[in-house]
Amino acid sequence: MPQLLLINPNTSAQVTDLLLTHARRVAGPEVQIRAITASFGAPYISCEASYAVAGHATLEAWVRDLASSWPAADAVLIGCFGDPGLLALQQSSRAAVTGLAQAAMKEASSYGKFSILTGGERWKPILFRLAQTLAMDAQLVGIHTVEPTGAQLAQDPSAALVMLRQACRHAVKTDGCKALILGGAGLAGIAAQLADDFSVPIIDSVSAGVRQALLGIHKLDLRGQDKFNFDWPKPSTALPA
Repeated sequence: MPQLLLINPNTSAQVTDLLLTHARRVAGPEVQIRAITASFGAPYISCEASYAVAGHATLEAWVRDLASSWPAADAVLIGCFGDPGLLALQQSSRAAVTGLAQAAMKEASSYGKFSILTGGERWKPILFRLAQTLAMDAQLVGIHTVEPTGAQLAQDPSAALVMLRQACRHAVKTDGCKALILGGAGLAGIAAQLADDFSVPIIDSVSAGVRQALLGIHKLDLRGQDKFNFDWPKPSTALPA
């Protein structure tokens, strides 16, 4: 059975549970999904400092999983919309690695120009830098935020739905985008509740992340057993095990 490792780069077990529940719903019973929570850092990533720490926490969580008795992961999904540690983990792991933001941007770009809506005002420059790094900035036409963080939105789903519906309308009208990403681990499942209100796709970043991770497993399978014979970099000795 394919093995998908879901890494929550923040320390909130509640967010990990939300991610795991939603990921299993998307993947179905044919995929074994396990989740691991960062052992240090912020309860919810919402600024440059917590984002920087989360990159290290992501790598430490991966090393911790490698040292466990679990089967080796075929794919790793970084469960934070912002993908802290993405490039380092892609370089270090033999598994297929993606993050919520990278996966959602890939999916959204298939429709054409796209915009992003997420919780937390400080995310805008972080996400724009990531889009540039991933060569997605040419298709990205807008990044919109609401003041509450994803964690705060998740605490009151009814109020969050009203706020996010209004923000989505503003983003679609302002940008003229062909797809809109609703980004954030804490917003998992909300896009489906908004989809019928809009003529453009509203993309759930967690669902997109799981779909891209499964696609990554399929691509690795096509390589056959030799996928484990490459000279992969070893985990850094600077990381705690």
